Amino acid sequence: MDEKQLAAEYSVNYIEDGMIVGLGTGSTVSLMLHKLAERIKTGLNISAVSTSQATSKLASSLGIKIVKLIDIDHIDVTIDGADEVDENLNGIKGGGGALLHEKIIASNSKRNIWIVDSSKLVKTLGQFPLPVEVVKLGYTHLCVKLENLKYTPKLRLSGDKPFITDDNNYILDLKVGSIPNPRDLDMKIKSLAGVVETGLFYGIADTVVAGVGGKIKIFNKKKRVQTQ
Repeated sequence: MDEKQLAAEYSVNYIEDGMIVGLGTGSTVSLMLHKLAERIKTGLNISAVSTSQATSKLASSLGIKIVKLIDIDHIDVTIDGADEVDENLNGIKGGGGALLHEKIIASNSKRNIWIVDSSKLVKTLGQFPLPVEVVKLGYTHLCVKLENLKYTPKLRLSGDKPFITDDNNYILDLKVGSIPNPRDLDMKIKSLAGVVETGLFYGIADTVVAGVGGKIKIFNKKKRVQTQ
């Protein structure tokens, strides 16, 4: 079993009967959904709120009950992937294009668990391009401002056309270099008119479940590391 699948399947152990579960977006989450569906078929009873149309479609096809965020008053646990995770459990997310919804669901969840393979574990964030969701109006002017900040923005494409988020926005992928302080960079970028949200997630993850060389390593905010 590869590292992604190992982490994805292990994370389902955190889901208990009666929970409302936040479902992230991306390839690792897709693997988790298949394992979750197996448990539902054997009697697990949960409801789920999704971070993207793609996740909703897959989850529904697997028999996972999807509810709307507006119709619930809490989320017990959210399981999502990450593109990079640093030593302080800060992350870059948004490679799948759902960063805005992912941050909204995460910020309303009692607990957040990220599932990754070992390649996503880094000392300091910044090697992976930083996704930034922006409104279409004036995005070229915003690109100039980001260029002046030496962030090298690149409009994300889907084929030969701009990638469109579920909220009908664009995504700019930035090369910002090393990010020792994600909070400061997040605030700096979001101060620019037209920026909707960034893919910097700091102080959000409670637990990171990583597949590392055929084993599970669990990291949490208190710096304890468990190996399964």
